[in-house]
Amino acid sequence: MNTDIFKSAKFKDNRGYFLEIYNQGKQFYLPQFVQSNLSFSKAGTLRGLHFQVPPHAQGKHIFVISGAIYDVIVDINQFSPTYGHWWGNTLKENESLFMEKGFAHGFYALKDSLVLYNITDAYNKEAERSIIWNDPDINIEWPVDNPEYCLMSEKDRNGTRLKDL
Repeated sequence: MNTDIFKSAKFKDNRGYFLEIYNQGKQFYLPQFVQSNLSFSKAGTLRGLHFQVPPHAQGKHIFVISGAIYDVIVDINQFSPTYGHWWGNTLKENESLFMEKGFAHGFYALKDSLVLYNITDAYNKEAERSIIWNDPDINIEWPVDNPEYCLMSEKDRNGTRLKDL
């Protein structure tokens, strides 16, 4: 899994600023996006671990507009040598990464955060799945003393263990 973090250049002047979020020639190749989503998370929010099953699996370009998140990606491809492994990265304002299909995604908001997701397949409710944030087989090291007290949706609090999917 390539977890390179990309920092976007911000060009400021007396009117405000211009930000180039993505440039194929300067960063990495991304497939065509079919949907963009925006989420706001209060500091202390834990989201995920979300994914969609094929044929609706999604690649995601995750871009932090403001704030900072601890971003987590889990390999859920059963045929991968890194199946069940996770990667964590702190993404700050104007930083992004791309997550390929075959991975689950979640994050912990270190600050109030606005996050843009550009995705490769449209949302499909029937294809949506959620792995429990504290799956003991994955054993994610969230950057918080007691993740159980994080702000979390019921869906995320009651996700399924990876081995039971």
